[in-house]
Amino acid sequence: MAGALDGIKVLELTRVGPGAFCTMMLADMGAEVLKIEAPPSGKLAGSGASPTPDQAKKLATNFTNRNKKSITLNLKEAAGQAVLQDLAKDHDVLVEGFRPGVMGRLGGDYDTLSKLNPRLVYCSLSGFGQDGPYRDYPAHDLNYLALGGVLNLIGQPEGPPAIPLNIIADYAGASMHGVTGIMFALFARERTGKGQLVDVSYLDTTISLLAATPNVRDYFADGTMPGRGKGVFGGGFAYYSVYNTKDNKQLSIGCTEPWLWNNLCDALDRPDWKDCGMKAGDFSQTTTERHQQVRQELQAVLMTKTCDEWYDFLTKADVCVGKVYDVPEVFDDPQVRHRQMAVELDHPQAGKVTQAGVAVKLSDTPGSIRSFAPSIGQHTQEVLDSLGYSADKIAELRDKRVV
Repeated sequence: MAGALDGIKVLELTRVGPGAFCTMMLADMGAEVLKIEAPPSGKLAGSGASPTPDQAKKLATNFTNRNKKSITLNLKEAAGQAVLQDLAKDHDVLVEGFRPGVMGRLGGDYDTLSKLNPRLVYCSLSGFGQDGPYRDYPAHDLNYLALGGVLNLIGQPEGPPAIPLNIIADYAGASMHGVTGIMFALFARERTGKGQLVDVSYLDTTISLLAATPNVRDYFADGTMPGRGKGVFGGGFAYYSVYNTKDNKQLSIGCTEPWLWNNLCDALDRPDWKDCGMKAGDFSQTTTERHQQVRQELQAVLMTKTCDEWYDFLTKADVCVGKVYDVPEVFDDPQVRHRQMAVELDHPQAGKVTQAGVAVKLSDTPGSIRSFAPSIGQHTQEVLDSLGYSADKIAELRDKRVV
């Protein structure tokens, strides 16, 4: 079955996960993604040699590089830059994740490549974007969350900020916005015939995500200052928090709508708690003594049964509830398996392996997992052959460690 992006050719020049995740989503939907990597040192440089068993296992479970091909290319050499420019002439999209200015030094900046291919959609993922006073600063997810106001809002008010892995700025931010920007630009190209630069900043996307929450809305509306541990999503209100259960596990309750909280109160035969359902002012408020009391009482009730018992009971009562899973439990969950978000695959060397499935479900042009992550340079020969390079030219590039 055809994928939504069949026929779209993508070049990837990234060295960190968010860029690879961005192009993986394109690859899952049928795009042909060619990953350009620096040649490894040693005798196997650019050879695409068969991986060792340990390497095979890592490749088999390398989620973000599936459905891709790999070529090695030394872009510090003029000959390597020439190969990149030849490739760009025949590709629809390029995704790069270097600091601003680096691709210019490597002969692959937007101005250079767009002259060779005016239809090229060129996506740059960088910390602070292609301009501005912070443009050249180094940073990572934690720094963007700090600067974007997110970090200061996560955790309990009496403690330091909680660090939410690197899923906000890196993946929800850069990766997802990168895919969206690329699709916007491809859609525009259908009308104009021209590609364009897609400038995605990790900091910009972090701020955009935070702005979708009531914290920023209320601040812009009336100057209300959000604070760590305050508001509906801070964990202090009984209707939106995490609780311990009898078997030393945890259960999340998320009844923000008053009728859902009422469902919980009715199920537990505690109508006296209904006054602690969510109210409009809760978005920017700290909890009252009454809320704290009800939360403690609910905690005591939830300690009387196991996590599984409460989950079965409360879901039947139409209550928003979720078990707090560890990673193995996630991929063993019946809903996760039914939705094919835990996919078992047969790898020729590593045997049966599990990967996360395709999250976006399309009815007519679904995404698919067609190949495992390639070894470094696995497709170098194939790609150079497709460009029409002679055997002597390819041998010369190998001898000079350009590929």
